[in-house]
Amino acid sequence: MIGFLRSFASRPSTLIGLLVFLSVVVIALIADWLYPGSPFRMVARPNLPPLSTGYLMGTDMLGRDLTAALVHGSRVTLSIAILATLLTVAIGTIIGAISGYYGAIVDDTAMRVTEFFQAIPSFLFAIVLVAVVSPSRLSIVLAIAIVSWPSVARLVRAEVLTLRTRDFVRAARVGGLSDMRILFSHILPNAMSPLLVSASVVMATAILIESGISFLGLGDRNAVSWGYLIGTGRTAVRINWWLSALPGFAIFLTVWSLNLVGDGLSTWLDPRKTETGRHP
Repeated sequence: MIGFLRSFASRPSTLIGLLVFLSVVVIALIADWLYPGSPFRMVARPNLPPLSTGYLMGTDMLGRDLTAALVHGSRVTLSIAILATLLTVAIGTIIGAISGYYGAIVDDTAMRVTEFFQAIPSFLFAIVLVAVVSPSRLSIVLAIAIVSWPSVARLVRAEVLTLRTRDFVRAARVGGLSDMRILFSHILPNAMSPLLVSASVVMATAILIESGISFLGLGDRNAVSWGYLIGTGRTAVRINWWLSALPGFAIFLTVWSLNLVGDGLSTWLDPRKTETGRHP
């Protein structure tokens, strides 16, 4: 932990990214306290510009507070991204680990399935899945996980292929441990470093995919997300530019911060990149 903090502190860009992302998370957690009630409420005169009295980011065409919508939208967007990332990592880790550990026909079959999913444009595939299943937060999470797991599976497979020949794995086999125990108790914990970095990239991608889906009107109609706000404001973008620009900036800021955090994790977890790095 000391090495982690020292590494982050030595890289101002990574520290800024971490602070920005944590700020977004905190705002999402206290959204109901900051702006109680529904963000769909009409509270003022329509089309108030940013910095209007009582309305920091103005109002939309129906007189709804854009600041409240952004705050509540952060919760929806982040919750979908986090759940999708967890599901993506779980699916990719299981498939990649089994494929890399057993090899042979298991590996060939798993890689052919992975290549099939990678051959399909991920965003278009996600849109089709959500449209077929019916738009909801759950369907968006599932769609993002389905289109995102192949990259994680390939990464885990590569790590397992390297680790399965190590002496500690051979010793575990000689000790009579089962394959699943060796895989999940000995091999995967040593493959966590690149997996953590990959998770930050998957989360950033999940935010972009969710925003694109909501922008097209396929998100949860009962919830406000950043993509939904951009979509509703696009018809008046020449007049009320802030309705789309501010949610777009929120997406950019969050994705940018995740990329900086991922870069910092990569540096900290790889001792070849920094003197303050540590061995996984």
